[in-house]
Amino acid sequence: MVITPILIEAGITGFESPAAEYTQLSLSLDQLLIEHPQATFLGLANGDSMNQVGIYDGDILIVDRALTPRHMDVVVTTYNGNFSCKLFDQHRRLLLSASEQYPPIAIERLDSFLIEGVVSRSIRCHRTSQFSHVCTR
Repeated sequence: MVITPILIEAGITGFESPAAEYTQLSLSLDQLLIEHPQATFLGLANGDSMNQVGIYDGDILIVDRALTPRHMDVVVTTYNGNFSCKLFDQHRRLLLSASEQYPPIAIERLDSFLIEGVVSRSIRCHRTSQFSHVCTR
């Protein structure tokens, strides 16, 4: 995607066009949002447990498997057979919701647990798209 500068003169002396500060970016959205294309997948957020960190129901999650999870990163996991998006408390081995309405989940030795990747970005659709079934708000 190329953002083209819009340089329009309104013909009114002394007032600069609001578009005069737009500049062309030489990056595509892929380059801007995805650091490791071969190790990245997209997911769809479901529920309200991560609202306080800016992830809302229906948001698109960009999940990077090449990133090493750090303490309190937002991660996508498989926990006892279920996908989950939570904060990873690495020190106490807990999965935390961003809302106090949901209790912490302790990761026990016998649990089936795998961090699928770190959520590096999230995207919110503000309008439905004819090209994507994902953006249906």
